[in-house]
Amino acid sequence: MKKNSKWRNFCRAVTAELKEHRSTFLIYTGLRLMVTVVFVMQLLNRNYESAFLCVLTLVLMILPSVIQVTFRVELPTLLEIIILIFIFAAEILGEIRSFYMQFPYWDTILHTLNGFLCAAVGFSLVDIMNRQSRVKFDLSPLFMAVVAFCFSMTIGVLWEFFEFGMDMLFGLDMQKDTIVHTISSTLLDPALKNNCVSITEIHEVVLDGRALSIDGYLDIGLIDTMCDLIVNFIGALTFSFMGYFYIKYQNHKSLVEGLVPEPWSEEKQAAYQKSRKQ
Repeated sequence: MKKNSKWRNFCRAVTAELKEHRSTFLIYTGLRLMVTVVFVMQLLNRNYESAFLCVLTLVLMILPSVIQVTFRVELPTLLEIIILIFIFAAEILGEIRSFYMQFPYWDTILHTLNGFLCAAVGFSLVDIMNRQSRVKFDLSPLFMAVVAFCFSMTIGVLWEFFEFGMDMLFGLDMQKDTIVHTISSTLLDPALKNNCVSITEIHEVVLDGRALSIDGYLDIGLIDTMCDLIVNFIGALTFSFMGYFYIKYQNHKSLVEGLVPEPWSEEKQAAYQKSRKQ
């Protein structure tokens, strides 16, 4: 009974977080409604993989509120809205509506934004420790910027590991292929002297006697992975610079102000503790 009571209190707190900010709640409700419509359509079309992605999207959309209750932090409205739109753009538009294929730069935009947001998360973790009264931290703006950058790049690399693993283990194509017209490799050196040999102006590839229906050679994921990491780098570096000047000059008009979570106020902490005891 005690565990059930704690779970009910936790769910009530998550629901309260969802409804706390009107603009966030309206966007959350609108996106959730659209995802539900897509989910029903995928079920009617017996596309169960896409239906699962819809369920996953609905779960991920609750994640910001779960994080707020679990770690007792207040996510800024702007950050919450960006996260919700990012999830919708990646899963529903990108995967189900095939925006990754229809718009060449869709994946690039999302990876750049991901680098920016992950840097904000890393920055926030250090900023919250800096504000703790129980633990003495006095970290310099430069150190906070470096941590934010490294945190974002680590998340980006781990995601590429995940994509590579899924492609190798389950035969997927998460590391999207790229059509190229020039290749260079030491394996093409007939003398085996480690000399790089190039083949240019490739417009047709024959595999097992069958010509592939592409105008060029198929690069298997390398270019996509490196482009993802490069734009992740750009996003992380951009926020790290912004975060550095935000802390150094206490610029409260900076965009960073709307992206950095803060610990719950004492009043909110007390109200939540009281609800848990009921």
